[in-house]
Amino acid sequence: MSEHVHDENCNHEHDEEAVFIVTDEDGNEHEMVLVYTFETGDQAYAVLLDRNDPEDDGVIFRIEEDGEDEVLVNIENDEEWERVMKVYEELVAQEEG
Repeated sequence: MSEHVHDENCNHEHDEEAVFIVTDEDGNEHEMVLVYTFETGDQAYAVLLDRNDPEDDGVIFRIEEDGEDEVLVNIENDEEWERVMKVYEELVAQEEG
């Protein structure tokens, strides 16, 4: 992912932020911002960061279609999680490289 900080000093246009409300395992709600999407195989995934704590680790969700809408789904299968993390880490390494 980019080291670029998007703020009022940027010299380019920004798309409108995609903001999601995510409830953690303790029942706390967090405003999450979609920062990155990627695909592996025929499945799409989304990386979200906490809008109020962008230094915190991102969260990865599977993107599924629900009729005409796209929904974010937790990855609960360990094999899928390991596969997705490997792909994501490779993508991050390529961008940093």
